[in-house]
Amino acid sequence: MITFIIRRVLAMIPTLFLVSVLSFIIIELPPGDFMTSLAANVGTSGSSMDAATVENLQRQYGLDRPAHIRYLTWISGFVRGDFGYSLDWKRPVSELIMGRLGLTLLLSILSLIIMWLIAIPIGIYSATHQYSLGDNVFTFLGFLGLSVPEFVLGLLYLFIGIFVFGISVTGLFSAEMEKSPWSIPKALDLMNHLLWPALILGTGGMAQLIRIMRGSLLEILGQQYITTARAKGLKERVVVNKYAVRVAINPLISVMGMQLPGLINGATVLGIVLTLPTTGPLFVRALLSQDMYLAGSFLVFLSLMLMLGNLLSDIALAWADPRIRYE
Repeated sequence: MITFIIRRVLAMIPTLFLVSVLSFIIIELPPGDFMTSLAANVGTSGSSMDAATVENLQRQYGLDRPAHIRYLTWISGFVRGDFGYSLDWKRPVSELIMGRLGLTLLLSILSLIIMWLIAIPIGIYSATHQYSLGDNVFTFLGFLGLSVPEFVLGLLYLFIGIFVFGISVTGLFSAEMEKSPWSIPKALDLMNHLLWPALILGTGGMAQLIRIMRGSLLEILGQQYITTARAKGLKERVVVNKYAVRVAINPLISVMGMQLPGLINGATVLGIVLTLPTTGPLFVRALLSQDMYLAGSFLVFLSLMLMLGNLLSDIALAWADPRIRYE
């Protein structure tokens, strides 16, 4: 297992390098750079920025150098922990992204926990009550959850919260709690502003897990060793929970590694809809303004989080199922 983990971690290095190269190329594809975008935005506001000023600023920030030189400067600093300087925010990139990456990861993990806590019991119920009214209802809700995008649910949540209940549903805190000192009511307000977005974010994945758990458990319940356990007189609850569920849950662990990327991407979009300080709003602004170092750093770190998520799911699968061995 240790050898497998080391090999996977080492394999991340060339992958991250390739991601950084592709990110730099894609962000550099549109004509111009940050300064030309800034000059265009200034022009739309009624002001103006002459060509000489743009050239001076390009020279000051090194934007006049060849693309490969700028990339090498950025990536060499990245290795040393210097992620570059945001031209848009006039601040080091490290000061801008760490908190937002942390919140994006927190929201994704919270959503993953909610998905598992809800999906596993429902999947077990659907498998043990096949074709019952409850099974049909959960099947319908599952297909509905798979078909509705998270941002649509976010807009619906926004509409209901503001126009029906008249409460604050955007940001991390309510208006009256935002500047107040930390207290139990403020912590509860924060959890309330995170819980609903996490539930919305996990709706599609939750529906998928329910279907996988139901199908996997139905297959396991038809196995010979389950029939033997029942023939020995064991209670049905013991047969299902102790023997069948332990094996049926393995596909869910495998899927977890594929779901985490979707959750992180969904948290990015949902953050824009609900104005949460996740990576989404800042990342979109960096792309629009061609703030290369900020946008590129976001892409590299998001890719790293996805690879770590896949690695953790593989480790969890080996821990849950002793039959799996990684050579």
